[in-house]
Formats: sequence, C-alpha cells, structure tokens
Amino acid sequence: MGLHHITWRATASAVDDVDAVADAVAWLIGDESWVEVEQTTSHFGSEMHMITAFCKKKSAALNSFARLGPDNLGLLSKEFDARMDESNTLHFRIDLNALIGGKVVLSDASKPDTIKGQIKIEVYPGQTIKSEFDSILETASTQQPPNPTDENLLEGK
Repeated sequence: MGLHHITWRATASAVDDVDAVADAVAWLIGDESWVEVEQTTSHFGSEMHMITAFCKKKSAALNSFARLGPDNLGLLSKEFDARMDESNTLHFRIDLNALIGGKVVLSDASKPDTIKGQIKIEVYPGQTIKSEFDSILETASTQQPPNPTDENLLEGK
C-alpha cells in the first residue's frame, strides 16, 4: 500500500472552544496522543491555537483516511488531479462545524472553520501516483468508518 502518512491541521482563536477542535482532530486521527495543541499569537497579537495531528503508521493512517467515508473518498477520486501536488501529496479540507455536529463533510479553502487534511502517497519506480491512490481508496472504502457521534466527539472520548 502506498499511503506514507496523514496530517490534520486546524486553528482555533481565543473565542473558539479549543477542546472541541482538538477532539475533532483526535477523532479524525484515531488517537488523541497524536494530537498536539500549540498556543501562539496571530499577526495582530491575539491568542490562537494550532492543532496538529500526524500519523506515519500506515495502517493507522489508512484508518484515519477511511473516516472520511465512501462518499467523500469517491469525491476525492473525482477531484484527484486538482488536489494532488507535485510531491505526491493529496490536499483536502473537512468542515469543522459539520464534524462536531456528527457529519464528515468535505469543504474548500473559501469556507471558514475547516480542518486541513493531507495524505502523502509513496510511489516507487514502475508505479503511477493514480494507481497507488486508487489502491488506497479501494482499501479505505471497504472499511466501515465510525460515526463521530458514536464516539462522543464532543466529550473527547
């Protein structure tokens, strides 16, 4: 399988519920110990938090990617060319408010309150990036992702 790693990133301002954002990222990555919350200041000096989760374990990264659900994975397949960069990284965003509400919805950069996702795909000589991505999608699509509300996303469990 060609999934090298997955990364999730979100920001929360001083008026946001940082714990709710961190819990959403923890649900996406599948393990709260992989979530880091860094307090910093914005360009204008206001307090903000950078929430990041990173997983290089291939099976756990695939499980995290599968949490997008079959419909979103299908949409990523259709938009593959627009979302893939020259370093074999696929970029996408999840609507944060929808996720906290129990639904995983792909979003775009024009929308506020998103969680940025990236998967890095390994490609070796003789392989194509598209065939490796299709293989990842096939495996991820067969997994039954948990429902965010079933795992008490807002409770941090």
